[in-house]
Amino acid sequence: MKKLLFLFIGLFFSVTSFSQSKINLENVEIPARLDDRTERVIVHKGYTVSYNVDWKIPNWVAYELTDVEVAGEEPRASKFVPDPMVPKYESATTDDYKNSGWDRGHMAPAADMKWHPQAMKESFYLSNICPQNHNLNAGAWKDLEEHVRDLASQKGRIFVVCGPIVSDDYQTIGANEVVVPSAFFKVLLQEENGEIYTIGFIYENVAGRRPMSTYAMPVDEVEFITGIDFFPSLPDKIEKRVEAEVDFSKWIIKKRK
Repeated sequence: MKKLLFLFIGLFFSVTSFSQSKINLENVEIPARLDDRTERVIVHKGYTVSYNVDWKIPNWVAYELTDVEVAGEEPRASKFVPDPMVPKYESATTDDYKNSGWDRGHMAPAADMKWHPQAMKESFYLSNICPQNHNLNAGAWKDLEEHVRDLASQKGRIFVVCGPIVSDDYQTIGANEVVVPSAFFKVLLQEENGEIYTIGFIYENVAGRRPMSTYAMPVDEVEFITGIDFFPSLPDKIEKRVEAEVDFSKWIIKKRK
């Protein structure tokens, strides 16, 4: 009887310990491999990019942003250059964007890479750049980028995945036929008190500026639109739950007293 009692107690504590164990979030921002388009996954110091050699833009860019990184003071770079990990014949050039009417829009923003000179330099690699409407780049999209930095400062860290959405009737610019996205997505993940929360956003690649909440949606919807499986390393039950709902209270910037 005593052996059975001790066995039960041991089983109880092992189950309790497992249920309270923290979820491993290492590389949680990396999406599942794509099988419906070309991709070359490149790991840089500041971010990981899935580069599409057919489109000459990324499929997605993913990184973790911390409060320490947001507080970095590295000066902003200014020179856009081809990614050295992308063969020259597979890369866009700065000439493709000249007089095109489109901005060279960062996916991983330069302001998120102030924590290291190499990270800042990498943010100007053309593998991290997409043709973007100027009004969007300097307006609503910038608002979201700044909001993510505020969240990282407030919560300690935020996991970010962003990239273009390309329609079937896309247009191109430049001699290298760089694809112009029809929209952009951004999905975020945070951990708070052992709980995981996610949110998604989609912005059309057009002029306009609305409240940020009008662009927000569950990550499940972004997955359906983009065909990308986000946060696949999460346990299946947790991934299914957190991607199907949005708790907007977890994404509000608290005012400083």
